[in-house]
Amino acid sequence: MAIADELLNLDATALAELVCRKEVKPVELVQSAIDRIERVNPRINAVVTKVYDEALANANAVQGNPPFAGVPFLLKDLAAAYKGVPTSSGSKYARNYTPIGDTELVARYRRAGLIVIGKTNTPEFGILPTTEPELFGPARNPWNTNYTTGGSSGGSAAAVAAGIVPMAHANDGGGSIRIPASCCGVFGLKPTRARNPLGPYLGDVFSGLVAEHAVTRTVRDSARLLDATSGHSLGDPYCAPEPARPFAQEIGADPGKLRIAFSTRAPLGTPIHRDCVAAVEDAAKLLSELGHEVVNVAPALDGEMLWKQFLTIWAAGVTWTIRNMNFMLGRMPAEGELEPITLAYDRVGQEVRAADYLIAVQYFQLIARQIAEFMKRYDVLLTPTLGSPPLPLGSFVSTPEDPLASGIASTFVPFTPISNTTGQPAMSVPLFWNREGLPIGTHFVGRYGDEATLFRLASQLEQARPWANRLPPVSA
Repeated sequence: MAIADELLNLDATALAELVCRKEVKPVELVQSAIDRIERVNPRINAVVTKVYDEALANANAVQGNPPFAGVPFLLKDLAAAYKGVPTSSGSKYARNYTPIGDTELVARYRRAGLIVIGKTNTPEFGILPTTEPELFGPARNPWNTNYTTGGSSGGSAAAVAAGIVPMAHANDGGGSIRIPASCCGVFGLKPTRARNPLGPYLGDVFSGLVAEHAVTRTVRDSARLLDATSGHSLGDPYCAPEPARPFAQEIGADPGKLRIAFSTRAPLGTPIHRDCVAAVEDAAKLLSELGHEVVNVAPALDGEMLWKQFLTIWAAGVTWTIRNMNFMLGRMPAEGELEPITLAYDRVGQEVRAADYLIAVQYFQLIARQIAEFMKRYDVLLTPTLGSPPLPLGSFVSTPEDPLASGIASTFVPFTPISNTTGQPAMSVPLFWNREGLPIGTHFVGRYGDEATLFRLASQLEQARPWANRLPPVSA
């Protein structure tokens, strides 16, 4: 039996409280979310794999009082292995790969009471900052279906923005939580490196670039979910500093007077769209009104060197991804199973020498130290999330002149990769919409290991300028 749509407009925390008080049954929440997928997904193509029967069975079997008992949830179809459910990674090559067990993160989601109802759209192997795989077709932005959702967690962000679920799994190797959060007008926090586990199949992805978490409608859901999933897992190669207290306790807590650095200048010197500049200036004004000290300054970085070394590791990572799939599938890709841009990255990746790769890692570690020194003087760094508003679908194309589409990528995502290289926590907060009605995220970077300050600040901003009830034209 479906429940009233008004209840599904609540966040995951509120839905779990209803279940705890026995005002609704988990199976009712799950069935209603399934109904929303069937109603809305044909317009946005956010959900690409459905596990309805298993979800309903799991909902009927919920016991005890886990933090998100009976709350419907979506997994991104990349890295989040769910036993017996195909994990395509957005690729024709990997479309038939079915994991034999859960990743540790998915196991923690399930122990937290979440009910997985499907998997979300992602670009092939998460390579691009847009979600337009040949395998499934493009995910469409619920604010305007002609525009990108961002990537690579675009399906998850679109599903949350459209009200299908209150939160969904996402991961981030160069901005893939924060980019779609910005494009779709939801909250997206990339945690500190190793805050969430990558095991048991992986210990480290792209030399520490990749972090796991989620996109959410509210800040408190993000904090409570991180409490449920974070922590060292057996055999992890490194771990994040322990928080002083549960992240949920930071919600509503006074952040105090923060010293916030802000800048709208891209490290590469690429132009930043006036809407993204306006969003940062508007946020800086709001922060000042809230009593924070806001200073126009940015860490000095060699943007060209940073981008060069990032592409070195990214291209080598694509080659590793293909070889790793070969190991799991027992065969190399057939002709036509990989997209042109993936093949282009693979060609570059095959040319990366071991010493060059290690130099890139060394450079990232140098950048991490430089920014850590800068962050001694500031609690938070504020920048645009993206270099422009959401782009039209079809903007990221491999051409002979720019086979990696790195020209448009470096213009679109000049800010987010930096915190992947340093391991710092960072978040995109939906504070601004442009005249065309498209969301423009605002990007905040915290000190290494200090999600607590980001959660306190995000909670304060959410109270000052609520966004959760702002619905896109395509909405459940």
